[in-house]
Amino acid sequence: MITNKNIVLTGASSGIGLEVLKLLIKGEGNKILAVSRTAEEKLSGFSDKVIPYSMDVGSAEGVDKIFEKADEVFGGEKIDIFYANAGFPYYEQFNYTDWDRVKKMFDTNTLSPIYTYAKYLNYLNGRDGILAITVSAIGQMAMPGYAVYSATKFALHGFQQAVRIEKPKNLQLTCLYPVATDTNFFKVANEKEFEKPFPVQTPDVVARKMVKGIEKGKKQVSPCVLFAVSKVLMGICPPVRTVYWKLENNKLERFKKKLEAMNK
Repeated sequence: MITNKNIVLTGASSGIGLEVLKLLIKGEGNKILAVSRTAEEKLSGFSDKVIPYSMDVGSAEGVDKIFEKADEVFGGEKIDIFYANAGFPYYEQFNYTDWDRVKKMFDTNTLSPIYTYAKYLNYLNGRDGILAITVSAIGQMAMPGYAVYSATKFALHGFQQAVRIEKPKNLQLTCLYPVATDTNFFKVANEKEFEKPFPVQTPDVVARKMVKGIEKGKKQVSPCVLFAVSKVLMGICPPVRTVYWKLENNKLERFKKKLEAMNK
């Protein structure tokens, strides 16, 4: 169990972040700065170990303010663990020209954790620290309907792969690769109901495995055994991946027809 740590957790008010928060408050002596855009509204009174802080992480200014707030609430003591978990998806056919819509997702899902890595590394200045990042299984295998989201996570996967080689020894980097998780992820992805991808995990399972991975100093945490096995199978027999993509694309086609019918 993680104990006696000063922790910053982004995306803390829902989904995987909320389940991680529930586990972290069980650790004796932990103090958690719980960050999300609605943290002060949703996490007020959650626990005496939790300091809710409402902030959008999708800008350098937002990340800078999180570090400033951490310095304040931790009394100048070091941030032992920074978990960059915030992120969001779109579920759609990518057939539009909207620079700002795409940029918004890259700002939050990709640029924010990249900036956080550099910020935290400089902040530690040689002291020991742990940076945890939620990447995603979709950062290793793209999915129809999630083109932009896949792109943000592929970029983040490539980033962690490179900095893992060059990073100093004082920094532990633990990355989470969940498959689709049964949270408000799907409501954020599209306000219209759509078929979820296969497989889907519950957030409590993902959170338990991630916290354990951080505790044990793992480089990567893949909470879905089926995904790990399927990657090997698809590598040996690529047609399996083609069939899987076809099934998932059929879901997107049905969703498009549903939207067309609604707009008539």
